[in-house]
Amino acid sequence: VQLVESGGGSVQAVGSLRLSCAASGYTISRKCIAWFRQPPGNEREGVATIYYLGRTTYYADSVKGRFTSSQDNAKNTVYLHMSDLKPEDTAMYYCATDPYIYSCTTSVPSGRFGYWGQGTQVTVSS
Repeated sequence: VQLVESGGGSVQAVGSLRLSCAASGYTISRKCIAWFRQPPGNEREGVATIYYLGRTTYYADSVKGRFTSSQDNAKNTVYLHMSDLKPEDTAMYYCATDPYIYSCTTSVPSGRFGYWGQGTQVTVSS
């Protein structure tokens, strides 16, 4: 299983970015995929999840209404669309998955996920 994130970068506040998480060796369509972020010096936090053909999504309160997760099963890729970005969104963003997670919410601890991407940096300036 390999997850590869891309799409990070530097953006000014209220700007937008779209992160991608491309999976190989693993079919994402009916699996739990989570997005986590880790600001410098802070713990990793779950920000969004998407599950079962994209029919179920959850978002942390801090990003609700601004971030949206979607998936393209033909490309075996999950996306995190981020808008109205704020400086506090600055972090390394990771996608993660595990085939044995069936309650796919942002409350699932990061330690439950067995597969991780390498991360992509998002920097938001004011």
